[in-house]
Amino acid sequence: MSAKIPIRLITALALSASFSVGLLVARVIASESSRYIFLLWNLTLAVIPLLLGWWLVERVRTHGWLKWKQILLTLVWLSFLPNSFYLTSDFVHLRETYEASLIFDVVMLMSFAVNGLIFGLMSLYLIHKELLRRLKPRQAFALVTAVLLACSFATYLGRYTRWNSWDVVFRPFGLIFDVSDRFLNPAAHSQTYLSTLLFFGFLTTLYFVIWEMTRLLEKK
Repeated sequence: MSAKIPIRLITALALSASFSVGLLVARVIASESSRYIFLLWNLTLAVIPLLLGWWLVERVRTHGWLKWKQILLTLVWLSFLPNSFYLTSDFVHLRETYEASLIFDVVMLMSFAVNGLIFGLMSLYLIHKELLRRLKPRQAFALVTAVLLACSFATYLGRYTRWNSWDVVFRPFGLIFDVSDRFLNPAAHSQTYLSTLLFFGFLTTLYFVIWEMTRLLEKK
């Protein structure tokens, strides 16, 4: 069975993302400032996990999961998934600049963050559904929860230590050292655990609300 995404859903996603981009373009033109132009790049990265998740499900249904190509694709998906949730941390840039209305900037940042959450949670939902074909519900939920915890930690790393998804390949030793130091010296990195738990609580409760909503709708 193909994991096709309905064209109406694709259209809705495109419209939502276009609204975010439109707000940013309007701000750049009106204020003659490129202060928030980085949001375009962050939104682009946020879309990738959804595309990878859909591709992974397609390959898994055709070729199985325990083949090296699907395992590699799963690892790539896991590496890029935190980028979708990273947009929620862009609110750290919010401040009164007098270049545009503060409420405008709030709505613009919220729009980008919500789109990132939609892309990320939808991607995770596709994988979750596929896990349920192979595992017991509790096992699938445990894996999803572990993925959300890893994403929360990665979001912290991206925001505060500036590590990127591709650093897993291009700077693996520096990344391993930075991560291991936070486990070996937890007292020196209390902010790591607090931020990770905050993101984890937020993402997990949001995902499981969405999960229960979709399950309820499927029964009708």
